[in-house]
Amino acid sequence: MSQTDNEHILKFLYKTFIGRLILKILTCRLISKVCGLFLSSFLSKGLIKGFIKRHNIDMSDYEEVKYRSFNDFFTRKIKEGRRPINGNDKDLISPSDGLLSAYHIDKDLIIDIKNSKYSVSSLLRDDELASSFEGGSCIVIRLCVDNYHRYCYPFEGKKGCNKHIKGVLHTVRPIALENVKVFTENSREYTVLGNDIFGQVIMMEVGALLVGKIANYHEEYNFKRGEEKGMFLFGGSTIILLVDRHVNIDKKYFASTSKGIEEPVKMGCVIGGKK
Repeated sequence: MSQTDNEHILKFLYKTFIGRLILKILTCRLISKVCGLFLSSFLSKGLIKGFIKRHNIDMSDYEEVKYRSFNDFFTRKIKEGRRPINGNDKDLISPSDGLLSAYHIDKDLIIDIKNSKYSVSSLLRDDELASSFEGGSCIVIRLCVDNYHRYCYPFEGKKGCNKHIKGVLHTVRPIALENVKVFTENSREYTVLGNDIFGQVIMMEVGALLVGKIANYHEEYNFKRGEEKGMFLFGGSTIILLVDRHVNIDKKYFASTSKGIEEPVKMGCVIGGKK
């Protein structure tokens, strides 16, 4: 199936009434739970070989183990030393592999994430918290199926409790967001990270529509730079960082995003730092 065919299917599913009715069925809790159980069972092992071949995944980066299920394979661990943590304590590192986009945060910013559109306020569902990042930067890292699906903390500091937001499918009548029709909201989870260098930073993981495929390890916690924070099971694939105006993000990312280009990054590479 071509990229154009995929785009047409997604447009039909997310932007038409009939498509959203089909999505409503496909993403109902029972069906999603059954699919999740299957992907985590030994019965799904037969999917692994074809998935590797279809997506041309280089398995030399990963630990050589026998996978118990498709999800066991999807969350495979990388070999030691393949994702070095670069820079120093004043550098902000990428928390994951993926394709990075960068945006300046203002009241008019609308971000397209996994076929859904958000303002910073609607993303967090917290107007006061969102306003504290005005003038700052929003980093969106989109993981592809062949990427490493574990992620780490981008600096050393302390985190609060995780806030989970359930996905919503506006089947009949979309909501209006700054004159943009919004048909869906993805399942997502975020926490406030902080230290004396970077102040407060939001780190959010975004999963599939309605069903969370996000596995974070910690609630309130003191974390190390580069320490593993969690992983995506099949269906979860985007990380968002919100930083305030005192944190400098490399200008090349904004330049590329303005041209519609996503920049490839690896977990541990430096993407910015303290001004």
